[in-house]
This record gives sequence, C-alpha cells and structure tokens, in this order.
Amino acid sequence: MILTAIGLMSGTSLDGVDVAMIETDGKRVKAFGPSGYRPYSDVERRLLLQALTEAVHLEAREARPGILREAERVVTAAHAEAVASFKAQNRIASEDIDIVGFHGQTVLHRPADRLTVQIGDATALAKAIRIPVMHDFRAADVAAGGQGAPLVPVYHRALAQSLEREGPVVVLNIGGVSNITYIDGDTLIACDTGPGNALLDDFMHRTTGQRFDCEGRMAAQGTVDAAWIADALNDPFFMQPPPKSLDRNAFARRVLGNVAPADGAATLTAFTVAAIAKIVPRLPKRPRSWVVAGGGARNLTMMRMLRERLQPATVEAADALGWSADAIEAQAFGFLAARGLKGLPLSYPATTGVSFPMTGGIVARP
Repeated sequence: MILTAIGLMSGTSLDGVDVAMIETDGKRVKAFGPSGYRPYSDVERRLLLQALTEAVHLEAREARPGILREAERVVTAAHAEAVASFKAQNRIASEDIDIVGFHGQTVLHRPADRLTVQIGDATALAKAIRIPVMHDFRAADVAAGGQGAPLVPVYHRALAQSLEREGPVVVLNIGGVSNITYIDGDTLIACDTGPGNALLDDFMHRTTGQRFDCEGRMAAQGTVDAAWIADALNDPFFMQPPPKSLDRNAFARRVLGNVAPADGAATLTAFTVAAIAKIVPRLPKRPRSWVVAGGGARNLTMMRMLRERLQPATVEAADALGWSADAIEAQAFGFLAARGLKGLPLSYPATTGVSFPMTGGIVARP
C-alpha cells in the first residue's frame, strides 16, 4: 500500500525546518512531492543555541528544565507553521496526508549513556495540523544499545537502488554533523564521520556575524592550518570503527586560536573533509562514487576539497542526480514514518550498532 507522507527535519545546523512530501510503500520511493522550508529567526536560533548549552546537564529524556520548555514550544510552533504554509502553498488538504514524520530538534545525543533528547511536542503538533504525527524515532534504538543515529541509511538505500551504477556508492550528508551511508549490493553500513557544518557555522557567526560561509567563499580565500587538523584528527572518535555517532557539539572544545576569518573557515572546512576521508580505510571496499547532500553540497570549496581527497572516486551533489540536496533528510523522515507505520526496521546492526533490526517511532493523533 502506497502512503503519502510529509517529513519534517530540523537538523543540527539550526537553520530552520525542512518539509518534504513523498509517496512510498516504506520500501521504495514511488514519487517525490513538493518541498518547503521555514527558517528560524535570529531570536529562535539564539534560543535553540541556549537550549543546547543547558541540555548538557540533562539526565532524563523527558525533562524540560529552564529554557528547554520554551525552546520546545518554539520548535513545535515553527513546525506547525511550516506544515500550514506548505499545505497552503501546494493546495494540500490534511486528509490527503497519511502520516507526518516529525524528528524534532536534537538538543543532546549521548548514546553511551542510552540518552538521546529531541524536543518538540508531537501531540500538540498533530492537533495543530490535524494529521497523525510519528515521532521519537531514535529512542527505541538507543534503549536497545544502539547509537540511535544515523537513521537515514534505509532511505539512502532506497534512493541508491534507482541508480544504475556499479558500487560501492556512498551517500554523504553534510549537515551540522557529517554522516555516510555505504551501499554495496546488500551491504549497508552507516556512521557519523565527524563535524559537518556546525564548527564552521559557529565560527563564521562568532567572527563575522554571518550564519554560514556562503558557497565556501570565505574558505576559498584562506590558508589551511594543517597542524591544527592533524592534532584534531587524533581524537579517539576517529579510531572507532562504524557504526558510531556524534553530538553536534562533540568537537566544540577544539577552538581555533586567534586566526583571520578566512584562515579559520578554510581550516574548519578542510577538517570536515579530512574527517570524512578518514572513514574510507574502515570501509569494506573503497567507494567508487560519492553523492553529497545537506548544506555542504552547496559549499563549493568543500566540494572541491572532497573531490581532491576522495579521488579517483567521483563526487557529485545530490541535485545532479535529480535528488534534493536540501530536502533529502525531510524526505527520509517521511519515508521512515511510512516504514514505522508498517513495522519495518529503521535501523540495523551495521547502521547504529543495535543488536538486531529495530523499528521505531510513536504515533500521536489529532
């Protein structure tokens, strides 16, 4: 049975809410629908950054002390607005949608402590948009001893099956954190590789007031500090085999010294790329092609560095294949919601380290 699902994603870059519609049976993609975006305001983003700071002290996933309660209200309202705008712009009625996949906003991810926290009130969202909402995708996997991330590999596999090319193929998503899905026939491996845009975005905002390095223009003018990168790559995380996952702020302590904005941007961009390249020797075979999604796909300097580091493999943006680099994660959570409704696995031993394939998600009804 084909379901029509809307996926919502507010990622670790804290830029806004992505919305995407997809038609799927939970195994294959029948059709892509429209997509949309609702940016966070500067006030909302500052609130979420503060929530990230306060969430470090959380010990219970349901707790919402201090600013976290207000942040949850803001996240829920932003998602409701995103869906309302999306439906209006595309003339879609609530009854035309079978399920909404609502990831929420991750404020803490500490799987070693069996703790992952995504804020967002799914019940309030379901009532606001008048559509059933599937949420809490990661909790069951983490409770069973998995990393709870990444969850998009099953969607990447569905997309890769439509490509007529020899494997291995790696789908690389560069959001706040970078993660890969390695696909080679029936072999599916996934993990976070290291920082994505989070360190770079935070540095740009701190030093220039800009929210990100548009197209990598700042990094293109700078000089990479190779010694700083070599030291950062000594972090124990890079020695671990997949599957493995990261909190957005896992590398925030590695602050650059007093450097020019261009040099800092170049160094942090190169660090993201070097961390991605570091995973290649830990894969069963060297990938033949890489497909890049997320904000990093729009960073021309990052894409150039990736092509240099990953050759002779091809490196191309998801948009070049007719996929949506911006909407791919939102599409994935629509796809995961459909899988969850059907009780199909969302995670596997080789993607999150869980002991056996796990389904997940909880449905909140209007």
